[in-house]
Amino acid sequence: MGGERFPRMFLAGVAGLLVACGGNTGSRGVPAPSSEAPDNGTRPDAGLPPDGTDGGTTPDSGTGPGTPDGGEPDGGPPPQSNLCAPTAGEPRWVLEGEPVSATVTCTTGHAAPDTRFVVDNLPPGARFDVATGTLSWTPGKDQAAVWHLTLREERTGETGTLKVGVAENESAPGNVPIVDPAAYTEEFGLPVFHLSYEGGLTAGGYRPVQLVYRSQRFDLEAKYRGATSSVFPKRSLTLKFPDEDLFTEPVFGNGFEDRKRVVLITTFNDNSYMRSRLAFDVWSRMSPGHIHLRTYSAVLYANNKYVGLYTVADHVNKRLMAAHGIDKDADAFKAVDNRANFSRLRKDGTPKSSLHEGFEKSEGAPEEGEPGAFAPLEALTAFIADSDADAFRAGFPQRMNARDYEDWWIFNTLILGVDSQAKNAYHAYDPATGGPWRFIPWDLDASFGQSYDTTRTSPTARPTFREDNLLFQRMLADPTIAGPMRERYRALLRDTLNVEVMRALIDGYVQETAPSARRDWAKWGEKHRNFGDPNDPWGGHGNFPHWHTRQDFNSYEEEVEYVRQWIRTRWGALESQLP
Repeated sequence: MGGERFPRMFLAGVAGLLVACGGNTGSRGVPAPSSEAPDNGTRPDAGLPPDGTDGGTTPDSGTGPGTPDGGEPDGGPPPQSNLCAPTAGEPRWVLEGEPVSATVTCTTGHAAPDTRFVVDNLPPGARFDVATGTLSWTPGKDQAAVWHLTLREERTGETGTLKVGVAENESAPGNVPIVDPAAYTEEFGLPVFHLSYEGGLTAGGYRPVQLVYRSQRFDLEAKYRGATSSVFPKRSLTLKFPDEDLFTEPVFGNGFEDRKRVVLITTFNDNSYMRSRLAFDVWSRMSPGHIHLRTYSAVLYANNKYVGLYTVADHVNKRLMAAHGIDKDADAFKAVDNRANFSRLRKDGTPKSSLHEGFEKSEGAPEEGEPGAFAPLEALTAFIADSDADAFRAGFPQRMNARDYEDWWIFNTLILGVDSQAKNAYHAYDPATGGPWRFIPWDLDASFGQSYDTTRTSPTARPTFREDNLLFQRMLADPTIAGPMRERYRALLRDTLNVEVMRALIDGYVQETAPSARRDWAKWGEKHRNFGDPNDPWGGHGNFPHWHTRQDFNSYEEEVEYVRQWIRTRWGALESQLP
């Protein structure tokens, strides 16, 4: 955090808590990173971890007293008698050097005169007053970890667990960097990716890296991702795991299991830290038949230095398609620029040199560069561009999954996705079955009140995007398609995606991520506000010339409130009149 003391407001109330609730899981800490210069190479979530999700009954990374243990999330300790059921309340999260205290009580309210508590594995420097049942501890400079302290009532032998998470305080004088990443499995309740590698990463190809995640060690490959965002000082990455050692997140992500590739999406251009997750969750809620991309939030450390808060997301590939009933050998085409508009003409009216301009082929055979690689996509574009009204009406639901593509228009106008009305989307097709075509959204940070460069968008704007996407134009021109589509839009606003649903989603993200978001903003806030200035050594002006001209930058808390208010205003505007 660039030498600044990381804000303490989210630690308020940690010290001296007297509560009688169950404990929770564990993990351990690492120092904040020195930023590297940018490389210019060419559903709903599971919520907060449940109580008792870490298997250790001792602190994370060992079996002896005072040794942190990384543990794996599990169902908690085995059943035991419940005369007392010792507890010291909810998990505590503090920085190294911040005091923490907790009082052990019986969950059942049992308070016999001979009740006596002990802590079996006190960390070095911690004290436990047997007379009062009170733990007090100020973690030292080398104690960043998640500690699972075993609370025992001596007469009954019953035990409980108190989770104390000690976050790395890299700005503290004389701080000791993290000793064992396997013991720093979480930071303020979010899982931590500990990535290490020699040299640097590039966007040009995968390079070997090592990862420690929830105490598990992986040898894998990684690369930077993103074209326009390649100039960000905090970049997105793709992680590629070996077939014999796939990635699983057991708590968050609503089934984020056995992933070959995982995407870490930067939040550098979204200081609400929620737009991508919110958009993907909206898409998932619209229909159980959609191709869902699961997401959750996590913290990244690279080479033992803090990088920040990221959105972890599915990678669009053959495995994702297969999980949704599409053959693993099907084609997937990515729309990479605004020429991917299903027209014979570019947006400026000039003829395209080929009907697949604006697309890349990411999956399927023949591969890009080989004859016929884009033949199915070119046939689809020709149908959309050339068919008369009757032929389009008849062929649209035969060639394409009509619900997917109608919902794309609803979705994009709802969130006001001003950078995803043609580009930033995937289209999947199985040539063995002849379709239908399926739509998969992607790259959704330009939504909910901001454009790709963080400039503001109006909640009352009602663009149809028909001038950007000929498919939208054709659907809207046909009353038999447009009429039911708008009725579905109204029903979604009224029920599945009403304002209260959206509010609850946002509340959940804030509850999960607020401490980590504040820490990330403390590190990156100044660079965020100054980014794109012609005199900024990080660059970015060429890709984001308007970013630095903003006069309306918000703090993290202000940006969250901005998104809340933007949604309230937009939903009201759309309820009165659809695009």
